[in-house]
Parts: sequence; structure tokens; C-alpha cells
Amino acid sequence: MGGCAEPAPAPRPLRILILGGTGFVGPNQVRTALAHGHEITLFNRGRTNPELFPDLETLIGDRNDDLSALEGDREWDVVIDNPANLPRWVRTATEVLAGRVGKYAYVSSTGVYVPYLTTDITEDAPTDTIEDPETEVVDGRTFGALKALCEDATREAFPENHLVFRPTYIVGPGDPTDRFTYWPVRLGRGGETLAPGDPADPMQHVDVRDLSAFMIDAIENDLTGTLNVVGPREPLTMGGLLERTRAAVESDATLVWVDAEFLREHGHFAVTYWTKPEGDYLGMMQVNGDRSFAAGFDPRPLEETARDTLAWFSLEEPRELRSGFAPEEEAELLAAFPSAG
Repeated sequence: MGGCAEPAPAPRPLRILILGGTGFVGPNQVRTALAHGHEITLFNRGRTNPELFPDLETLIGDRNDDLSALEGDREWDVVIDNPANLPRWVRTATEVLAGRVGKYAYVSSTGVYVPYLTTDITEDAPTDTIEDPETEVVDGRTFGALKALCEDATREAFPENHLVFRPTYIVGPGDPTDRFTYWPVRLGRGGETLAPGDPADPMQHVDVRDLSAFMIDAIENDLTGTLNVVGPREPLTMGGLLERTRAAVESDATLVWVDAEFLREHGHFAVTYWTKPEGDYLGMMQVNGDRSFAAGFDPRPLEETARDTLAWFSLEEPRELRSGFAPEEEAELLAAFPSAG
């Protein structure tokens, strides 16, 4: 972790079954685990990036209605469950694998803490609830509660041998959302850049590579329980994020700070992964990560994430960013903002 040291082989190679494994987080888990000498089996539909790991065993199935490839008497030391947003998916997987898996590691989210009414949110804080626990509609209103129910299903099936990871916004090379990517790309273009909110607004994220490395390390060290995975270690503000990213990509961009009220008046409640820290969103970027830091989580510098993300995006087929402002929209907002110019 930290983007510096080469991974050391694990003391004992583990048989790891990764549910998913070819999206955003999964490939980084696979690469880290392979570098540590573990034996990896994937289970997925074979549709997302099927070319990624041609030499790995891939069991083809569907979390929704076809787990037949997981049936039988085969055993694994640990399962990593990446894609589950529905508790039914966790229940069916744990039922099929019952008695044949040593540990179940589930990737949850700090979204379970919605609404974020306090700051310094620890793993012991209450999690979101939902009126209809059987709903299979996953959206902004149900995401956190469904993730919490997935956690419950994990703990119920593996009461003594579960690991639940609650990452904040996951960023870095390969991010399909562009929520962080927007900033190094936009700042790299230079010119007047709309900076949302107040420079003192708190921000948190986790580089996908650091999350994956920490997960594999935690599994190797036989950790159990629930862990918030948030970075950086020291408090970060929106001003710090943009200033440090600007320096990292060697940009001459000028930041124009536009307050939240103006943005809301123009239809922008959130920008990338920034939201004004108030009300239900007060503590969204103020989650306590002490437990993970004590367990060895070591996030790399923001500057490294920014440079690597820009380098990755520069090699992509040319496309519009999926987050942030389109150039024309940004220009219109800056022109309309009273303090701009």
C-alpha cells in the first residue's frame, strides 16, 4: 500500500474466490492477490471485460438466478463479494457455499450511514434502514439501506469469520464514474476552473489500489469485523484537493470558488463527489478511519492518485467525462456568477 513497496508473497497461499472481479475494484484485488502468490477463481457472467484474465479460472453464472457453477464440494479459504447490492444475492451465495468457505469478505460502503447527521462516524454508528427490505430497486434512496442488509446477511452466515469493508468514494485509474477523474483532467486543461463550495469543505476518498491492497492484507492477517476504509490519513479539504491536484498535474488553472447556494439555484446540488456538508450530508466526508489505519491501511499521496488517474484517462479512447461540468456549462456558470472574472 502507499504506492511504494513491492508486494511480498503471503506466508501461506490462499484459495480465493472472487465474485465479480472484472469491474473497477475486482481487477485490482486480483492483481494484488496474484502478486502475493494466491490462487484465484473468478465467478461472474463473463460479460464485463472478459479479456482481462485469460489465464485465470472463471466460473460462469449469474448472481441473480444461476449459481450452479458454485455448487459441489469444492472449497475456498475466502470469498470476496464485490458486486452485491441486494441482500438476496448475499443470502443465496452464502447458502450455496455453506461449509466450504473459511471467510466471507463483503465490500459495502460508507453509504450505510445515510443520513450523515454527525461527524467522526465510526463503525459502531447506526446504519440506514428501509421500509421494504425485499425491494430490489437500487437507487440513491435505497442504496445505503440495502448495503446494510447485505452486511447483515454476511454476518448471519459467517458470524465469526466475516470481513465487511466500508469504503468511501473509490477513485483512481479505471474509475467508470469519473467523479475524481474530472479534477485532474479539468485542471490539466488550465484556464478558469469552477471550484464548488467552500475551500474548507471536508473531502474523503480511497484509491482503488489502496483499498484492494488493504483487503488482501486484512484477509492474509485473518482480520474479522467491520472496517471503514477512508482516506487520506490527514484531514483533506476541497481546497486542498484542488490545489494539490493542480500542482500534481503541473497546471496553470485558476480556481474560481462558487458557493453552494448559487450552484443549487442553477440545478447543481452536488459536483463530482462534493456536496455541501450540512443536514443529511454533514458527516458524509467525515467518517472515522482509525480502525483501518490501526490495521495497516496506508493510503498513497493524493498527488500520486491524481497523476496516475490523468495518465490513465489520457490513454482512453477520447470521450466526454461522465462527471463534473461540460466546458460550455462551466463557462455559462462562471459568466453568471457575480464574483467571477
